[in-house]
Amino acid sequence: MKLVGKIDREKFKAVSKHITTDEVVITDERIAHIEQRHPGAYERFSPYIQEVLESPDYVLEASRPKTAVLLKDIVVDGQKIKLILRLVAHNDPDGYKNSVLSLWKIDEKEWQRLLRSKKVLYKSE
Repeated sequence: MKLVGKIDREKFKAVSKHITTDEVVITDERIAHIEQRHPGAYERFSPYIQEVLESPDYVLEASRPKTAVLLKDIVVDGQKIKLILRLVAHNDPDGYKNSVLSLWKIDEKEWQRLLRSKKVLYKSE
């Protein structure tokens, strides 16, 4: 398990009101999942995870409880990133941490589709 960044709990209150920590981790199992489903994505985008967590362009409602879809347009690389984040609330088992579930590059068409089809919970100014 690796610590990959911290979140501003205020940005995620619409996802879960009782987030217990601001620390975000990623497990070896999730890294393997990302590499299996999106070859090369973890290696290419892991340097940006902290930036995505700290300053997402959008936080969207996900299909699972206490889970958010984060979108970030990385200016340096001209890439659009989609990150799935599971948040830990007061009713989760002790020792759980906010966790990156998946991460990959999306194109402009997918970015626009997500903004049309998902509820926007947070938008950067």
